[in-house]
Amino acid sequence: SLYSVFTVLFVYFTSISTAQTTDCLHLTEQCINVPDGCESVWNIVEDVCNISVLGNRCKAEDAIGCNRIIQVLADEYPEFKNCVCTTDDFCRITTLLGKQCSINKDNISMETKLQWSLSALSKQAYTANRTCLDVNKECVEDEVCNKQLSLYLKVCSVNKKCNMEECQAAIRFFYQNMPFEVAQMMTFCDCIQPDESCHRAKELLHGKPCAVTKVPLPSCLNVIHVCEENKLCRKKYRTFWSKCWRYVTKKCYDDEACLETLIKGDMPCSANADCKAAYISNWGTMLRVECTCQNLPPVEHSLCKLFHHMLHSKSCFS
Repeated sequence: SLYSVFTVLFVYFTSISTAQTTDCLHLTEQCINVPDGCESVWNIVEDVCNISVLGNRCKAEDAIGCNRIIQVLADEYPEFKNCVCTTDDFCRITTLLGKQCSINKDNISMETKLQWSLSALSKQAYTANRTCLDVNKECVEDEVCNKQLSLYLKVCSVNKKCNMEECQAAIRFFYQNMPFEVAQMMTFCDCIQPDESCHRAKELLHGKPCAVTKVPLPSCLNVIHVCEENKLCRKKYRTFWSKCWRYVTKKCYDDEACLETLIKGDMPCSANADCKAAYISNWGTMLRVECTCQNLPPVEHSLCKLFHHMLHSKSCFS
């Protein structure tokens, strides 16, 4: 009958789409072999989830951290959302890393305790005049924050050969794991006096030099161009632009007089919570790489200065 034909076709197509989308191991192989930065996130997954190369075994002692980095992977590469269930934490790890992965289920139930730990840090965020040294110390004294910070510093260490993409992935993981108030406190911390310890703490928290310093310095126009070529960065840049700088229209880009007016005047920026969240989301992408407007032809100078201001000036939030 026609009904049974439709049933057979439905089952057939469902099985095909399931086979294509739910094989995590196949997706992982693709992820590692495609040169789009996915490998750098996968390297952090291996580190956090404690995957051993020998025998491809894993012992995820930090089940919460492991789930969080898997969530970051699924957020950045949505194809993984078809293979990793997002409701059950235990399922999330075993689906992605395979049945050979042994996890202590009790670790997952610690989630509430750890959230309380970080919420205590969140309360500190409302205290005024926090220097980067204060913020750094508070993070180190907080069990959860310190664990996340240690991983990030290990990956971004300048003592070993720095891998910029991997360090950027670690920064994205670090800031996405923090409650918004804590991430904001770390992002906007500064050093009031010329205090060397504070400046060192600031560089650590803000990914210097590994995640932000390229030699030679690229032009800010080049940074935007490279970002537009990368799916993840492009998405973050467009969100940042729409949430913070929607008054700076593209019509102005080709009009030097308009650009000069914007740069000299007080560029309108909506420094609300959505804008701050979009700005923090840029950390760990090309958009945070230091850039310059020197040695550019005069015709490109004004647009470059506009981009430099948008990406690196904190005047929007001061």
